[in-house]
Amino acid sequence: MDSLVLNRKTYLLRDLADWHIDSALSDYERRVLQFAQEWLSGQETFTVYTSGSTGQPKAIALTRAQMVTSANLTCRALGIEPGDRAFVCVSVEFIAGMMMLVRGFEMGLHMTIVDPASRPLAALPADSRFELTAMVPLQLHETLQGDVHERAILNAMRGILIGGAPVSMALAQELQQIEASMYHTYGMTETVSHIALKRLNGPERSDRFIPFDGVDLGLDERGCLRIVSSLTRGETLQTNDLAELDADGSFRWLGRIDNVINSGGVKVQTEKVEMALEAWLLTYQCGVHANRRFFVGPLAHERLGQAVVAVIEGHPFEDQNAASPGLEETIRQQLQQGLAPYEVPRQVYFIDKLIETPTGKIDRRSNLQHIARQFPLPG
Repeated sequence: MDSLVLNRKTYLLRDLADWHIDSALSDYERRVLQFAQEWLSGQETFTVYTSGSTGQPKAIALTRAQMVTSANLTCRALGIEPGDRAFVCVSVEFIAGMMMLVRGFEMGLHMTIVDPASRPLAALPADSRFELTAMVPLQLHETLQGDVHERAILNAMRGILIGGAPVSMALAQELQQIEASMYHTYGMTETVSHIALKRLNGPERSDRFIPFDGVDLGLDERGCLRIVSSLTRGETLQTNDLAELDADGSFRWLGRIDNVINSGGVKVQTEKVEMALEAWLLTYQCGVHANRRFFVGPLAHERLGQAVVAVIEGHPFEDQNAASPGLEETIRQQLQQGLAPYEVPRQVYFIDKLIETPTGKIDRRSNLQHIARQFPLPG
């Protein structure tokens, strides 16, 4: 590879060493070319910021050696070879997009880079073909609702990485129609992107993440994953991710310990409640609300300490059953079939638009603070 394509303009790599900021470029284009210049010049250390989805964004220093190792592990797992084509449509401001560039440089991939958008393939020619891309779930969902040529481009790929947010049950069903291998990723900035992949479609579909070779996993006394590998420079990285670890090294992600709600002395895992609510939305009224965004969290409660509540984006949908006790009570009654009494949300809130983090994830804390100010919680 001797060039890259950024927003339909070709840049020769040999010219980037002497490249100077062009005022005609957008901020995002300058950031892409700046990183390319830094990498191609042999820079040894890079500062990457976390997304801030579980707290304030923080700066992480990563070495070139760590990033090269990560790139090689991913390409080996997906069968990506020198000269293949990569489509970069996630932000290079964060580790997922940055590592797509590193994979391209290290493997000599032909890179086509575009500004992050909800339907990144929409503006591409119908005959565009790539072997590798990375997307967030929202991009995949919107792409699958788009034009026929967008799906054709996906189908022709060898591997598609999906990260940045959970994959909903509704999206997982849609992915069964895609011919390319789809992988949900597990990792974080501190592990230089992902350290494990979970196949989402095809005969190898699984509910477990398979770690890369050389990644040593364990559980602490809380049941949270700890990670040791060359990607952590041999140091133990302790996470707050609850997991079920199998003897073969694979694991099932259960949720974050930060998201455990202590309601009346009983511990409730929010992700379990969210799965039950998601499964109900998938079947209620033939699944027309299956793509609604929502989350489950705690609100302060005088008697319980914390009360379990559900927050759903958008206006309340109509309950077509005239004999129904009401939408919120219907939801609660349905969830009782798969949850213990203390796990069922005491209240269901509908808000027009969920507050997001800078990377587009649901900002649970800010949303709950907003609800606590706007709505009283029944006893």
